[in-house]
Amino acid sequence: MVFNCRECGTCCMHLGDYIEIERQTGEFTFECESVSTGTAFTAEVDDDKRRIFADHSFSDAHPSACRFLRPDGEHLRCTIHRDSPAQCKFYRCVVMQIADPAGRSLGTVRGTLDLHSDDPDLRAIWDTEITKKRPKSDEEAEPWIAEYLAKKGYRVL
Repeated sequence: MVFNCRECGTCCMHLGDYIEIERQTGEFTFECESVSTGTAFTAEVDDDKRRIFADHSFSDAHPSACRFLRPDGEHLRCTIHRDSPAQCKFYRCVVMQIADPAGRSLGTVRGTLDLHSDDPDLRAIWDTEITKKRPKSDEEAEPWIAEYLAKKGYRVL
């Protein structure tokens, strides 16, 4: 399934400790380390994001955020998307949390709009109803799924 990033920046707001800049080697190039894997990598700010990268006020105001995250209008964008480490490329955010009426967590829906749950009743609804009836467009499917599950008695956060 295709993952469509919302460019909300939530995933990167606390990743300041996961990508360490070892040294700057050029105006827009850096030697870095992916701290969680100990892997060194070279990062070059994407050509189309150099303008927003040049403004460091966001990084200064949010020291726990990834140093390569920058606001761009209503979005927060990775400025090294092309060179970002594997941990970033493979991350898929949670777009919905599903709970029973009492608030007990039953599962999550990730950005690929796939369900992660061991609850047999929720899994059955997902497999037999939601996957067959949901709109094809992700933009339409996400609110439709939330409404459908709410009508079935689930709490969707």
